[in-house]
Amino acid sequence: MTDELTLRKDIVAQGAKLAASGLSQGTSGNLSIRCGPGFLITPCGTPYEAITPESVVLVDLDGHWDPGLRPSSEWRFHRDIYAARADIQAVVHVHPPYSTALAMCRMAIPAAHYMIAVGGGDSIRCADYHTYGTQALSDAVVQALEGRLACLMANHGMIATGTSMAQAMWRAVEVETLARQYALALQVGTPVRLTEDEVTQVLEKFASYGLMAPRP
Repeated sequence: MTDELTLRKDIVAQGAKLAASGLSQGTSGNLSIRCGPGFLITPCGTPYEAITPESVVLVDLDGHWDPGLRPSSEWRFHRDIYAARADIQAVVHVHPPYSTALAMCRMAIPAAHYMIAVGGGDSIRCADYHTYGTQALSDAVVQALEGRLACLMANHGMIATGTSMAQAMWRAVEVETLARQYALALQVGTPVRLTEDEVTQVLEKFASYGLMAPRP
């Protein structure tokens, strides 16, 4: 098991990559990673370049944290994802342009490209809209992630998950790429969707593909 300090440093390191990756700007979005019986999450309202290992907040699955600390206001859906999904070890929530644009239209990403497999199924769903930080939003996110590894959030942004922080970040970049490609294809014409059999074949191949493969 990875020690807590290493996990804290991982969050800081990955958070520092968000702006350069185009996944988020300023203080938007949040990162978390499972840690023992709870999870570590980025603090509330703090620019990523100002986050230190010590300022990352440890939250238990009952929603408690040490007095004086403030986890991200979105901590609820992180907690509920971990509670619902033993296979998920890290969560990345970001507001990248194309994923967010589709989410503003309340559109899912369909299987118009084989890389849809990064989301774990034949689509990347769009969770229903609810005010940020609420239990209603958390419930909608958990539902949208059922059988999936990523989702959009209506009028909000995107969530990607993984068996490690690196895998979750990789998946977030891939989902944003899919969103950009789909948005461009819609301007050109009508994207042709892959069949159920075609998607199934890709999902089977992806089970052992690079960062997509489960980590020990």
